Amino acid sequence: MKRVNFTMLNIRIYNSPHSISHDIKHKMLLTTPEDFSYLLLYKKQEPGLQEQTPANSRHRHRVQNLKERSEMASEASTKIPLKTLSSGLNMPVIAFGTFEFSFDQENAKAAIIEAIKIGYRHFDTACQYGSEAALGEAIAEAEQLGLIGSRADVFVTTKLWCTDNHPDRVLPAIKTSLRNLKMDYLDLYLIHWPISMKPGPISFPLKREEVMPLDLKGVWEAMEECQKLGLTKSIGVSNFTTKKLEELLQFANIPPAVNQVELNPAWQQQKLREYCAKKGITVTAYSPLGGQLNFITPNTVLTSEVLKEIADAKGKSVAQISLRWILEQGEGIVVKSFKKERLVQNLEIFDWELAEEEHAKISSIPQKKALSTEPILAPEGSLTSVDFADIDIVET
Repeated sequence: MKRVNFTMLNIRIYNSPHSISHDIKHKMLLTTPEDFSYLLLYKKQEPGLQEQTPANSRHRHRVQNLKERSEMASEASTKIPLKTLSSGLNMPVIAFGTFEFSFDQENAKAAIIEAIKIGYRHFDTACQYGSEAALGEAIAEAEQLGLIGSRADVFVTTKLWCTDNHPDRVLPAIKTSLRNLKMDYLDLYLIHWPISMKPGPISFPLKREEVMPLDLKGVWEAMEECQKLGLTKSIGVSNFTTKKLEELLQFANIPPAVNQVELNPAWQQQKLREYCAKKGITVTAYSPLGGQLNFITPNTVLTSEVLKEIADAKGKSVAQISLRWILEQGEGIVVKSFKKERLVQNLEIFDWELAEEEHAKISSIPQKKALSTEPILAPEGSLTSVDFADIDIVET
């Protein structure tokens, strides 16, 4: 059956056929010709007849259902605190991550829509993940379903990949991401890695001989231009050490609003977090539960006896203890699960706190980083144009 989309801002039905108030914001889905005729009846019929029109009644019911759905999703989303970035933009501190090793478009779309129903409003993607299109489609569908009022109700982060880490490729890259997302702007655009690769298709692992010197000044000027053009509301970086941030801040006219890095109780990044706080840079944690890239050694977060002891005492999961710890450091978090139960659990961290002695125990956890530059480079070949220290992401 043909679906006709008709955007109606804030509709309420009154007895008068010309009375339209503006207090219910959503899209109304008209799925049948009879549904569409309702709009004509609403404008043309006498008040008494209007109330007797079947289409009128059905649409009042549909409007009410959409309103209730939107209100429920809105109520859930208000549980997630907002953090004001240096750009002035308010960012939900919990983001739904879309990275998946074996990415499935339809599964991802369904999970994103479910996440919106639960209350998530910040979504993290990247050109390299291959999830931009699915995210854009899911957000558009959520708007049609009345789960959100408009694109402005969500916060979208995506990232510049290494093969586009060149001054002349930044603007084309963000425009490609926007086409994939079917959006006019981003909320946050990040340099994914402090690595520049020879332009070309995305592939893994990275070929060592294709790693090139990064023109960070030129790339950042192009990132600033993206913000000035309104293509993104904020710009930032990912996997930057204090050394790399110091280099960037020497010439940045617009400082990075965010540095997204690996952060969890087993890799606490104290030095980097203190530096970012001093410079007004918000830290956002990826791999908040220990990461997905280390298949050889046990996950040092989920297997932590310290975290398990605290979790058992509080009636929480180890994952919730880790997320709550990051939240209490004042940082943002990117969580990644396509399972509804875990999506819900990841948001059940706002109405309780860790005690001082629990913080002290977590501070004693041995530190070990899960992700570094070396594993993403091909074992064969050699770096011919850069020193490894220039592309390393481990804080020293």
